[in-house]
Amino acid sequence: MTTGIFLAHLNPVTNAHVEIIEELKKESKVKVMPVIFLKNRTEVNSQSFPFSFEIRKKMLQAMFGDSISVSKNYAFYAPFFRYLPPVLSPISWKLKKQILEGIDEDYFTYTGDKVEGYMLKIYGLKPKIGNRRLLSAASVKNRMYDAAKGKNTNWQEDVPEKVVEIINQNWDIIEKYANMEDKTTKVAGMKFPQDGYWSK
Repeated sequence: MTTGIFLAHLNPVTNAHVEIIEELKKESKVKVMPVIFLKNRTEVNSQSFPFSFEIRKKMLQAMFGDSISVSKNYAFYAPFFRYLPPVLSPISWKLKKQILEGIDEDYFTYTGDKVEGYMLKIYGLKPKIGNRRLLSAASVKNRMYDAAKGKNTNWQEDVPEKVVEIINQNWDIIEKYANMEDKTTKVAGMKFPQDGYWSK
């Protein structure tokens, strides 16, 4: 059976993510890979990437149980600048091997972004470009930060009820990052944490 690989931030898992995964499940075995940034083997989190891999995995399992698999293979290791420029950097090709580790059957990678689809094609990762959803996890996350500052927002409307419960259980994380500066570096259309960008 074909494996559909979904590479995403999932910070947090939203209704749009659930819709995408449900569509992928109709035609393939689904492997979801939340992006991870690691420095000295420890996950780097920030205002842009507040929830750890384990919390995001818990969100996915709450929604899909064992009907999908969740993998740690979409991981970047500090210093992150080594992955750039894409394609020209040898270590960026190692990331491709990581992503495909354990996938022996036919596969494709899913993206809703045409530029990302072009990059995946260059890497030979057989992209399937879907329709980009209007809802972004970033907008939901920003509304959560506003809620933590005491504003009335409707962030719960765009997040599955089971995921809302997990977020509320970890609301201290939202409160922690709500007033922090967003310490990320955006290069080639992708965000990287500043912590670990230049050093191990």
